[in-house]
Amino acid sequence: MLSLPLRAKQATAFILDGILVLVTVWLACSFRFEMWHVPHGGQWLVYVIALAISLPVFYSAGLYNSVFRFSESMAIKQLIKAVTVYGVLFFLILVLLKIQGVPRSISILQPMMLFLFLLASRGGVRFLLNTRLQFGHCRAADKRLLIYGVGSAGIQLAIAIEEGAQSFLVGFIDDDPKFHGRLVKGLRVFSFEEVPGVIEKAMVTDILLAIPSAAPSRRKEILRALQPFHVHIRTLPSIEDMTGGNVSVADVKEVDIEDLLGRDPVSPDLSLIGRNIARKTVAVTGAGGSIGRELCRRVLFSGAARLLLVDHSEFNVHDAYLELDQYRKRKALSTDLVPLLCNVAEENRFGYICSEYRPQTVYHAAAYKHVPMVEQNPVEGVRNNVFGTLHAALAALEYNVENFILVSTDKAVRPANVMGASKRLCEIILQALAAEKHDTGTCFSMVRFGNVLNSSGSVIPLFHEQIREGGPVTVTHPEITRYFMTISEAVQLVVQAGAMARGGEVFVLDMGEPVKIFDLAKRLIELSGLTVGDNKAEGNIRIEFIGLRPGEKLYEELLISDNPQPTDHPRIFKAHEEFISWAELEKHLAKMEQLLRENDVAGLSELLGLLVNGYSVPRKQSRPLVSTS
Repeated sequence: MLSLPLRAKQATAFILDGILVLVTVWLACSFRFEMWHVPHGGQWLVYVIALAISLPVFYSAGLYNSVFRFSESMAIKQLIKAVTVYGVLFFLILVLLKIQGVPRSISILQPMMLFLFLLASRGGVRFLLNTRLQFGHCRAADKRLLIYGVGSAGIQLAIAIEEGAQSFLVGFIDDDPKFHGRLVKGLRVFSFEEVPGVIEKAMVTDILLAIPSAAPSRRKEILRALQPFHVHIRTLPSIEDMTGGNVSVADVKEVDIEDLLGRDPVSPDLSLIGRNIARKTVAVTGAGGSIGRELCRRVLFSGAARLLLVDHSEFNVHDAYLELDQYRKRKALSTDLVPLLCNVAEENRFGYICSEYRPQTVYHAAAYKHVPMVEQNPVEGVRNNVFGTLHAALAALEYNVENFILVSTDKAVRPANVMGASKRLCEIILQALAAEKHDTGTCFSMVRFGNVLNSSGSVIPLFHEQIREGGPVTVTHPEITRYFMTISEAVQLVVQAGAMARGGEVFVLDMGEPVKIFDLAKRLIELSGLTVGDNKAEGNIRIEFIGLRPGEKLYEELLISDNPQPTDHPRIFKAHEEFISWAELEKHLAKMEQLLRENDVAGLSELLGLLVNGYSVPRKQSRPLVSTS
């Protein structure tokens, strides 16, 4: 049946419907006369009229343009409209003609019976075709799918998928025993224990997770359980990330590291979230970057009076401004958005912004953060990171900014690279200023955390792209590990940590357990329905180790000392880190500025090694590292 041409399928359906029309006229007459009906005389005309009206009406209503196994709700609506129109016409004609021996009740009883027969015929065909598809009798589909979850999202996704021509739904999977063995949308609901047999028998290629309300930890459990089946696993995002409340095929995405980490969020303390933001003027430096932009969103959501978007990149700050402005208008927020082009490393530039707009809170996220890039360009890295922080902090002091919060990194702990050393020096500057200028009214604090997901340069999009291209997936070292956190969680914790600050604290975020990058790559490959292997067999993806990049460490740390203190938030800790007094540090910074002007890379590395505990000066440069300016 499935292999027939479209015209043949339509003709078959047309003929079958004609037969059902005649059968229901005969049944209606039999019920009305309370005996098996044998038409005679003018009664034959009823059969002719029913055929002459019904088939043209059904054809015009588009009943033969829909595919029986798809678009169930749409087909039922079409059927109701078509039979209603037919029933009205049939009733009017029989009333007007007054055929001898034909009761008018036939014109009411027959359309009702016809609707039930047509509905049953389509439901039967749908069930039979889908049942045969489930057990491998049709190989025409590019993808053969199971949906995990029989909730509203799963059913909406099933409807959306069935409108396509290249994917067939085999059935549903659900954890709730009350659904097991039942039919939903004409498809069987399987228990998890049945899944291996169904995958093998029905040649399932994909499993779609339609559980947007599930906790991250539960999603992680399900993914671990599905990983051995070597089918392509994709997922719907969380309810918060889906737009409009309606599920579409476009919402389905690849499994991301957020799903693999499965860390349940801690509800934010709203009093802390708004303490440094609500009804205040807030500046965010690096506003166009990954962290900076999320900070801007949080500031806007939290009711700031004015938000200063400070960034060196015209494109980034313009793009961030357009996004935030659209949201502000949509939600009718009163926050004043001010995009400002500014290189914080330029002396007095941020000071001018402070004098003009008088921010009460500054989130300093402006920095060069890519380790290999800063390693290749140490002069510009130090100029931007260290002196950008220095000039911004001094401007905050001069213009009585209430709170100055530095966004720091785990790479500042016993740094093995210029980027990490420069960020640790930024921390030291703020610690020294907080100790020296503690009576000025400006509260300096810094928040240190690891890698954030989906930020620029994140490894996860690269892995997905390499898997799509057939590999190899490149990992720097088999033992390399990293901490990961979502951008939204990191920024929420940054804001809350800054609100708890009293001056000079180094806050450390609980990043959970470190993740082995090799294991992460392996799991992403297997959840794509592929296997890790070195041979050329179809479905194999090779993992290639390319070696550590310049300045890269195998393991990242969050603490220099080993005695973090808890705070009122379960995922925020305070670290006690040694620092240099401001009087001594000021002299070293003057020397460093001179080395930057002279482009003295060797002297700069030596001075960083002197100021930053744990940073070892590179023994040998493969080629001169010069300024990018």
